[in-house]
Amino acid sequence: MNAYIPPMLSAFLGTIALAFIMGLELHAYRRRDSDSTANITLGYGTTRTITLIAAIGFVLWSIAPVAPFCVGLGVLAVFLGLDYQKKLERGDSAFLVSLIAIQAYTLGAFILTAPIVVVAVLVVVILFALGEQAGIRRLSDAFPVQEGVTLAKFFVLAGLILPLLPNSEIFGLSGITYTKVWTAVLVISGISYLGYLAHRYVFPRAGTLLTGVLGGMYSSTAATVVLARAARAAPDQTALAPAAVVIATAMMYLRLLAVIFLLGHADAALALLIPFGGFFILSVGIAGLLAWRVRNEPQTTHEALSANPLDLPIAFLFAGLFVAFAAITDFVTNHYGANGLHLLSFVVGFSDIDPFILSLLDGKFQVSQSAIVSAVLIASGSNNLLKAGYAMLLSRQKSMLPAAAWLTLTLVISTIYATYV
Repeated sequence: MNAYIPPMLSAFLGTIALAFIMGLELHAYRRRDSDSTANITLGYGTTRTITLIAAIGFVLWSIAPVAPFCVGLGVLAVFLGLDYQKKLERGDSAFLVSLIAIQAYTLGAFILTAPIVVVAVLVVVILFALGEQAGIRRLSDAFPVQEGVTLAKFFVLAGLILPLLPNSEIFGLSGITYTKVWTAVLVISGISYLGYLAHRYVFPRAGTLLTGVLGGMYSSTAATVVLARAARAAPDQTALAPAAVVIATAMMYLRLLAVIFLLGHADAALALLIPFGGFFILSVGIAGLLAWRVRNEPQTTHEALSANPLDLPIAFLFAGLFVAFAAITDFVTNHYGANGLHLLSFVVGFSDIDPFILSLLDGKFQVSQSAIVSAVLIASGSNNLLKAGYAMLLSRQKSMLPAAAWLTLTLVISTIYATYV
C-alpha cells in the first residue's frame, strides 16, 4: 500500500523542519556572539521559540491568509519590540534575532505560496548569514566604502534605468536600441568587474602570470601597460612579464567570445569560435614556452589595476562610444561597403574595441554577416598590434620581443583569415 502524506501536512512538517534548523543555527550564532553561555537564554531566539513561532505562523496563514495572520504578526512585533527594548538597556543593539523570528513566522506562508526554489534560497541565505558571521564581518571591514557606493549605483542603473529605457531604435541607427546599448554596458562592465575584484581583493598582489590572467578579464591593454612598465622598472624581477602579456591577450579572446554570446549573438560567436579559440590555445602555448624559458628566474608581484570598471563615467563613456561607433560604421558601410568597414576596424583597433565590436554586431548595416565577423577579427588583431607597441615602448626590454612578435603575428593571421576564409 502506497503511503500518502496530505500536501498541507507535508508543508507543515517542512515548515517545522526548516524552522528547527534555523533555530539551531541561530542558537550557535548567539553562543559565538555571547560572552557567556548564560546570556544565550535571555530574550527570544532559542531553537524551541523559533520553531513554535513558525508553527503558529503556518496555522494562522492556513486559517485565513489575511486577518488572523496579520493579527498574529502584529502581536509578534509587539513582543519583539519589548524584547528589543530590554536588549537596548543591556547595551545590545543587534536586531538579527528579531529579524529571524519574523522570518520564521512567515516561513509557512512562503512554503505554501512561493516556488520551492525561492524557499530554498531564502533558508540558505539565512543559514549563511548566521553561520559565516566572522567571514562576513571580515569582508565588511575590508570592503572599501567607495566600492560599495559604486556597486550600489550599478545596481540602481541595472534595476531601475534599464527597465525604463525604451526598446526602440535610436534615431538614425538601424538595429541599435536604447536597451541594447545599456545591456551591453552592463554585461561588459560586469565581466570586467569580476576580474577587477579578483585582482584587487582576492589576489591583491598577484604574481606576474596571474596578473596577466586577471588583467585580461578586465582589460588586456591595461594589463599590458602595467606589465611592460614593471618590466622596465625591475627587469631582473619580471622575467615572466612577456608570458603574462601573451596570457592577457589570450584572456581577451575568451572575454570577447563570452560577451558576444551573452548578448545574444550566438551565430557570430560560433563563427568566431575557431579563430578566437585557435588564438587562445596558441597564446596559452606560447606563454607556456616563454614562462618555461625563465622558470628559474625570480618573480615579482603586481598591484591591481586602479580603474574601477563600474565607475559611472566609464559606463557612460562606453555607452557613448557604442553609439558613436555605430553611427560611424553606418556611414562607412553605406558609402564604402565591406572594404571601408575593414579599414575602419583596423583603425578602431587602436582604441577601445569592445563598444565597436558590440555596436557592429547589434546594428543593421549594408554588409554581410561574414564581413562583420571579418571586421571583428581585424579589430582584435590591430588592437594586439597596439599592445605590441606598448609592450616594447614601455618596457624597452629585448625579452619582450617574442611577446610583441606574437601579438603582431595575430594581426597578420587575422587579416589572412578574414580575407580568405
